[in-house]
Amino acid sequence: MFQFPLGLLRLFSLLDGLSFIVLLYFSIYEKRMLGNDDAIRIPGMIHGAIFTVFLILLFACWGRQKWPLKRVVQVFICALIPFAPFFLEPSLKREQQSANP
Repeated sequence: MFQFPLGLLRLFSLLDGLSFIVLLYFSIYEKRMLGNDDAIRIPGMIHGAIFTVFLILLFACWGRQKWPLKRVVQVFICALIPFAPFFLEPSLKREQQSANP
C-alpha cells in the first residue's frame, strides 16, 4: 500500500478525510457550541500538515502516473468534501493494483 507515490497518496487521502471530519467536529461543536475559541488550533494545524503532504503527493502522482488534469482535479475536489476521500479510495486502490500487478 505504501508504494511511492500512489500508495502514500491513498494513505494521506484517508488521513486527510479523517482529519477534516475531526476538524469539523471541533469547529462546530467545541468552538461554536461550547465557546472554546482555542478548540481548532491543534486540529487545524494537524489537518493543514496532512493536507500539504497530500497535495505534494497528488502532484507527484500527476507526474509519475501520467494522470490527465481531469483526474487530478477529481482527487483534489474529493479532498475538499467531507467523506469524499472514503468514496475515492476504491478507485485509487484499483488503479494502484493495475499499475503494480
